Amino acid sequence: MSLSPTRRRVAVVGTGAIVGGSHLPALRAHSDRVELVAAVDVDQERLDVFRESAGEQVAGYTSLDAMLDAERPDLVLIGTPPSLHRDQTVAALKAGAWVLCEKPLTLSLAEYDEIAAAEEASGAYAAVVFQHRYGSGAAHARELITSGELGAPLVAHCQTTWHRDTAYYAVPWRGKWASEGGGPTMGHGIHQFDLLLHLLGEWEEIRAMAARLVHDTESEDVSTALVRFRSGALATVVNSVLSPDEVSRIRVDCADATVELTHLYGHSNDSWAYTPAPHVASERATAWRTPAADVPSSHTAQLGAFLDAYDTGTRPPGSGRDARATLEFAAALYKAAFTGRSVHAGEIVPGDPFYEAMHGEYPDWAPKERA
Repeated sequence: MSLSPTRRRVAVVGTGAIVGGSHLPALRAHSDRVELVAAVDVDQERLDVFRESAGEQVAGYTSLDAMLDAERPDLVLIGTPPSLHRDQTVAALKAGAWVLCEKPLTLSLAEYDEIAAAEEASGAYAAVVFQHRYGSGAAHARELITSGELGAPLVAHCQTTWHRDTAYYAVPWRGKWASEGGGPTMGHGIHQFDLLLHLLGEWEEIRAMAARLVHDTESEDVSTALVRFRSGALATVVNSVLSPDEVSRIRVDCADATVELTHLYGHSNDSWAYTPAPHVASERATAWRTPAADVPSSHTAQLGAFLDAYDTGTRPPGSGRDARATLEFAAALYKAAFTGRSVHAGEIVPGDPFYEAMHGEYPDWAPKERA
């Protein structure tokens, strides 16, 4: 008789909507592999409500350091505001825990490289939540594109057109560089362009624009970009919180087919469509249709992949160079938009102001300009 795998001891940091609504269901779905042992929140009332919903066996703490000292968890899931991610991730890594943190993992490339150094020192890993990469539809599309089955990728469109009102930005940490890291580029569209990079690989050059058209925020409320990929493919990227008709969309036109994903906050197999070019035989196109299993994109799907990596002691997906590339794309988009010139992959390095902060201390965009 085979023994069941060891259940990993998990702690959550932050007990707000994202943890209760997404991470807790994911933990329950993997209850044969994980045990939630502790929760941390500076708001005692919110912590108590979460513990009641999670189960009385979950210990409560208002201090991350106290929790790490007392519980020594294997895994830490972080769902706090973005400005806290770097310090909380580094603390968990130093305690020997692996980390799965909500996006953005950090507010700058400089902060990301601090986490990379903490990984190296501890031997543990930190991954960022990009759940749209996961699920059967995304895995199927990536396999078809990267294998060349659909022909060479030529043209792509990546669209995150959502709507957020003034009440949304009344939350004190939103719309500010120091606490959110940026506007819809960092806080909303990052999910879709992360998936675009996952499908198309390394980008080479970006040109962009950004604006504040409606909201009185430090950061932008809309951005657009033109992107050249290393393969030669060209793409457009739109990130908006000004769009009454909300949609998330990726379309990739390859030599032999168009693949299109249309959804809002999560996708299933039915969210993906494949249109063959006129010269493609119907038998070949039929094989592109959705896989037999339908695994929706979700925190549950990503947590499963994260646990697989933990069990084998290998770097988890959504970490390391892979996750840094998505953050570098965001930094490059801001630099291109604010400076008005094209930015190439790899050019934002220590000494570049956009390495230290997404606003790059650029006039009209740096926080001090809005004081």
